[in-house]
Amino acid sequence: MAAPRGRGLAVIAYQYVALRLVPRVDREEFVNVGVVLYAQETDFLDAAWALDEHRARALAPACDLEGVRAMLEQVRAVCRGEPGRGRPSLDRLGQRFGWIIAPRSTVVQPGPVHGGLCADPASELGRLLQRLVLPPT
Repeated sequence: MAAPRGRGLAVIAYQYVALRLVPRVDREEFVNVGVVLYAQETDFLDAAWALDEHRARALAPACDLEGVRAMLEQVRAVCRGEPGRGRPSLDRLGQRFGWIIAPRSTVVQPGPVHGGLCADPASELGRLLQRLVLPPT
């Protein structure tokens, strides 16, 4: 159950990771391309992503952007529990989040796990995408 907050709004604890495009692990350069947000209290787990081709090409001109998009869609599908080839069969959201945040040496990698509080996890996911991934407007 979410804890009450002033004026009747509920506070929901969540964890999130930024998804990073890391075309060359040896150079340790990356650009954020997505966010995964998990709120256990409300059974919420979802991903949002936006691939800025200009930034990706500046970092790695030969990067397979279609492959990156496919990886990002795989992450979103795992969040939503969609079955498919190469996806884990994990029933609980916490297990799926754990699979997503596990360190890996692929081109799309999770960053460190962070936490926060919000009133609406879906809106917070959009806010984090705007803040961490999308270029400033």
